[in-house]
Amino acid sequence: MKTFNLLLNSINDVKDFVNTVSKYDFDVDLTSGRYVVDAKSIMGIFSLDLGKPIKVEVHSDDCDKFVDEVKKFIVD
Repeated sequence: MKTFNLLLNSINDVKDFVNTVSKYDFDVDLTSGRYVVDAKSIMGIFSLDLGKPIKVEVHSDDCDKFVDEVKKFIVD
């Protein structure tokens, strides 16, 4: 499992992120405060507070290609 934070600043960022996550078989969860949603759910993502970084949990050990694809959204 890999964990990092990301920031989605616009509707297009959310759409691009969901399209990228949907290409992979493993599960990805997004956590904001006490809410956890499936990263493949565009409606779930819009229910989160997008004004601050979101914690990402990738449930796979072989996720390097995925992380490279979403690198533009990752924040420290």
